Amino acid sequence: MNSVKYEPIGTIHSPYKDLHGMPIQPIGAQGVKGKIELKNEYKEGLKDLQGFSHIILLYHLHLCNGHSLKVKPFLDTEKRGIFATRAPKRPNPIGLSVVRLEKIEGNIIHISNVDIVDGTPLLDIKPYIPHFDRNDDETITIGWFENKHHEANSKRSDKRFVD
Repeated sequence: MNSVKYEPIGTIHSPYKDLHGMPIQPIGAQGVKGKIELKNEYKEGLKDLQGFSHIILLYHLHLCNGHSLKVKPFLDTEKRGIFATRAPKRPNPIGLSVVRLEKIEGNIIHISNVDIVDGTPLLDIKPYIPHFDRNDDETITIGWFENKHHEANSKRSDKRFVD
C-alpha cells in the first residue's frame, strides 16, 4: 500500500483554545470570527477566491489520537459507525467545515462561522459551490440525523474524542 503524506498549507485561528465548549458544527458558530494564516508560498493560489461567499476547509484533527469504528456522537446517546457520523476520531483524522469568506488580506483569510479549534493545521481550501454538490430534484435523506440535526445549533463539544 502506498504511503500518503500531507503538509499543512497554513493554520486556522479561532477563539476556541480548547475543545470543551466549542460548537460541533458551523451552524452552531454563526458569527464566530476566525482567520487562516496561509503559508506565503501558497498566497498566489488565493487569486479569484474573493468572489466566493463560502469556502470548504479541509484540516487535520491534530488533537485526536487513534480512531474508533463505533463512537457515541455529540448528537446521540447510541454508538454509531464512525462513517455515519462527523465525529473526529477517524482512521484519517480529516475535518471539513464550510465557512463564510469575509475578506482576504495578503496571506490572511478572514472567515466566520468557525467551529474549529485554534491552531488547527489547514490541508486545503476549496470554493463552496452548492450547484455542484446537490441536485435540487434529488430527495435528500440524512439517516439517524433526521431527528437530531436541529440540536447542532446549541450542542457544544466535550473531550470525548481526545485521549
